[in-house]
Amino acid sequence: MRLATVRTALGATNAVRIDEGRMLDTGYPDVGSLLSDKGWRVVAQSATAEVEALAVKPFAPLVTRPSKIVCVGLNYRNHILEMGRDLPEYPTLFSKFAESLVGAEDDISMPAETDEFDWECELAIVIGSPVRRATEAEAEDAIAGFTVLNDITCRDWQFRTREWLQGKSWESTTPIGPLLVTPDELSGGVRPDLAISTSIDDELMQSNRTGDLLFDPVDLVRYISILTTLHPGDIIATGTPGGVGHARQPARYLSAGEIVVTEIDGIGTCRNLVVADPGR
Repeated sequence: MRLATVRTALGATNAVRIDEGRMLDTGYPDVGSLLSDKGWRVVAQSATAEVEALAVKPFAPLVTRPSKIVCVGLNYRNHILEMGRDLPEYPTLFSKFAESLVGAEDDISMPAETDEFDWECELAIVIGSPVRRATEAEAEDAIAGFTVLNDITCRDWQFRTREWLQGKSWESTTPIGPLLVTPDELSGGVRPDLAISTSIDDELMQSNRTGDLLFDPVDLVRYISILTTLHPGDIIATGTPGGVGHARQPARYLSAGEIVVTEIDGIGTCRNLVVADPGR
């Protein structure tokens, strides 16, 4: 099953099931609220009314107001090595704010306060049922599906301190979407093995497979759910492969006017224009 949150021409949003190109309205305003219905699979499969009057950029953030966005750093071997770190014993966790999210075709707002604006294509888990201290089976069941997330980072702010939040949570910087794809449609299921890539103005920057994650999606749901209850619509960004701009020699960062394309085969593509935020 493929789900999305779309914008209508009247300014509303609708959670839809996509079936052979048709956008079928589930009756919920976004995928997060749909997933809060215990019967979301039946509701989505039963949708028949087509949403026709879409906005010019139809894809809103997949989940508009998740209660949590938990991110994992240093989770691909080649990215860990390019950043000069040791392989971690436990997942490296940080968070993002909901205000950071934008849709799969929306502009990325580059803050005036940064000179080191970087890309990070990631497989993102979307939670479909409440789970706390999950067993492996419970963690598998709690995964509604996967989407694409670009963890855009202000590196100069990230490395001001040992904590990463201030480099990761800038407003309107994090594309997510366009689709939630359920595990039954993906090679590897809840542990998908899919090609993942980033291109900047058609130049390939990142290329790997999601099967190379050190801590796979089930591991991450189990680990994070020890700390806190994961709720429907919560997002876990699983980490990025090697090829980020900060680790290049010389370093390479994003500039206004560039187009960033992040893609995971079988799930979808975010295509976003970088625009300068003039600040105050």
